[in-house]
Amino acid sequence: MSLCSEFAVFKVSKENKNRVIELSLSIFNEMNANGTVIINHEILQKVDNEEELCWHLSWVNQEVAKNTTAKWPTFPSTKEFQSLVGDNVYYGHFISIAKA
Repeated sequence: MSLCSEFAVFKVSKENKNRVIELSLSIFNEMNANGTVIINHEILQKVDNEEELCWHLSWVNQEVAKNTTAKWPTFPSTKEFQSLVGDNVYYGHFISIAKA
């Protein structure tokens, strides 16, 4: 199975941005606590809207991504994270079908 990429876009107020970034990093660590499932991560900010943040995660594979994200409510930092996020704009998993 090939790597799986996740993109998740959130609306976050300027006041909550730093804490949401801290919680994001905690969530990534919590997901990797029982073994590495996320092999790379980036937290991105939209160029023309600093209140939109994006997770770009590289998962070991599609099955691991599906199984781990199904456990979302059980991770210790997710409740506070969701309370600080204004809106979940987009969420999806992708696999590579062509490379340069």
